[in-house]
Amino acid sequence: MSGFLGSTVGKKYLMGITGLIWAGFVLAHMAGNLLIFVSHDAYNAYGHALTSGNIIYVAETVLVLALIVHVFCAISLTKNNREAKEQRYAVAAGGKKKVSLASRTMAIQGSLILVFVILHLITFKYGTHYETTVNGVVMRDLARLMVEVFQSPGYIAWYVVALILLGFHLSHGVGSTFQSLGLMEGTYRDTWKKLSYTYAVVVALGFISQPVFIFLNGN
Repeated sequence: MSGFLGSTVGKKYLMGITGLIWAGFVLAHMAGNLLIFVSHDAYNAYGHALTSGNIIYVAETVLVLALIVHVFCAISLTKNNREAKEQRYAVAAGGKKKVSLASRTMAIQGSLILVFVILHLITFKYGTHYETTVNGVVMRDLARLMVEVFQSPGYIAWYVVALILLGFHLSHGVGSTFQSLGLMEGTYRDTWKKLSYTYAVVVALGFISQPVFIFLNGN
């Protein structure tokens, strides 16, 4: 088993599975954040519900471990690909062998997204702690922090660029995972490909809509 996981195919499986864990989290996180469109109280109550129990520690542990494995496998596979000089071509291949821009820049995308995640955590998870009361319960006022942060055009620009990169990364990554699992073959190939594209667009636009809405409305 360890031999398989240490192989190129095994690392691709691990990277795909850990990527799907994060893909599921990202979709759920985006959907939950949409509560900011409902009301600040609804958004704050949602955030409080997530962080008030011990389940948050389990979820964070799984996400951190998945991220570490994902990054390790990505670095290892990139290194292996660079060392496999016989697979390099002097001229970029065309047709079916043509490598997409998203595929060629996955390492760069991943690095920038990792920087974004770290800065995002610093800004929101460990950022200024405001308090509010919702239905008699004192909780952190994350909505106030969000409004405060998203008043900066510079931060919004960086946020939008990072989310567009995330969209490309998710689209190619989810599609590659489906391919590794053998789901991109045969009749349903186009269906799975469209599903990965649709998922990435929904996630990216869902996240981007929040700072844009807050900035334009001022609250």
